[in-house]
Amino acid sequence: MDRGIVTTPFGRRSMTLGMLAHQLSSAPAVDDGSVDKWKLFRTVCAAKTGLGVSDRSLAVLNALLSFYPKAELDPSAGLVVFPSNAQLSLRTHGMAETTLRRHLTALVEAGLILRRDSPNGKRYARRDRKGAIGQAFGFDLAPMLTRASEFTREAARLEADRRYLQMMRERLSLCRRDVVKLVELLRPSDIARADEADMQCQTVYMALSRKPSITDVERALGLLSVLRDDLTNYLENLLKTQNTAANERQNERHIQNSESDYQSESEIACERSDREISAEAAAETQCNADDDIVAGTPPSPSPARLHEHLTTLPVVLKACPQIRDYGPTGRIGSWRDMFAAANVVSTMLGISTEAYHEACAVLGPQTTATVLACLLERSEHIHSAGGYLRDLTRRAKGRTFTVSAMLAARLRAQAGTVAMSG
Repeated sequence: MDRGIVTTPFGRRSMTLGMLAHQLSSAPAVDDGSVDKWKLFRTVCAAKTGLGVSDRSLAVLNALLSFYPKAELDPSAGLVVFPSNAQLSLRTHGMAETTLRRHLTALVEAGLILRRDSPNGKRYARRDRKGAIGQAFGFDLAPMLTRASEFTREAARLEADRRYLQMMRERLSLCRRDVVKLVELLRPSDIARADEADMQCQTVYMALSRKPSITDVERALGLLSVLRDDLTNYLENLLKTQNTAANERQNERHIQNSESDYQSESEIACERSDREISAEAAAETQCNADDDIVAGTPPSPSPARLHEHLTTLPVVLKACPQIRDYGPTGRIGSWRDMFAAANVVSTMLGISTEAYHEACAVLGPQTTATVLACLLERSEHIHSAGGYLRDLTRRAKGRTFTVSAMLAARLRAQAGTVAMSG
């Protein structure tokens, strides 16, 4: 069948360089082998994104292939189909003629088919005396046969990109989950740092579109991976710090438990410290050391005499008798019992473990237990015992707080209550 290599369009449609290039590239199809038309069509459907055709255009291509009489595209038998627009509309489930023309043009521009226009623009075929088609005018399917290997490579590339994008999105989802969980873990220890990390995570994730590209997903994954590593390192350092503090407290408890009479070095040091600050405590006892004690109470005992026994266990129990009820057996006979009772009271008052351990590290276990006994006495008037203890710990670091003044205030309050009741 002699149909030539290059044909020009009928009517007002102009010839373009793209059309010429597609026609020249389809010329080798005459020598190519046959290809199953439906397998080739499925390959084109898989590669449609790279080819720039829509699903409606592929529906028209499917209708054109259905007019080809054989199951395989064979160049020796001719590759031109010549259905009318009415027949094409029926096989595309009633597609409007204007829409049909638009999609046919899209297929031609995508290089999937060629127009073989007759002199009068009609689609028909001339047959010889034996009924074989000698020359046909319509749509040439030769480009599909010529570009079959190209379609296969494009479909394979798109499938590989799809799988890679799916894998990257899974990694992004896992990384985001890790960041969210780490932020929740960090929040009780460092609210500001947790809020900042949460905001960064939300900013990165909200910047993604509904269907992000591979580049967008890779960029977001890189940012969240860095954020996850930063949070992991921060929490690791925090855990090391807590473990170190816990080991120090454990060692301190072992040293205290080794004393049979429990007259520990910290108690002796506290008594020496009280004697050194007797002048300061005396001044505080003359004024109102506890801001919440009502003014006008009777005068307190002599400061010098008060400091002689101020840090001994009997004085603490006298100033804060309620702590006795929380001893191991309902009574407190030693500082060991006092520490156990203080641990129970800290939980009852809602004081966090972190605040309690920090107070023990700064004030010492004995002073911390004494402070908790005082807080228990005034628990009805204190809104947040944990915040109160943190504030006292902070003041102790700045050397602006002594437990002597707190005990003196408790003793004055008791003396005032007895005087008023008498």
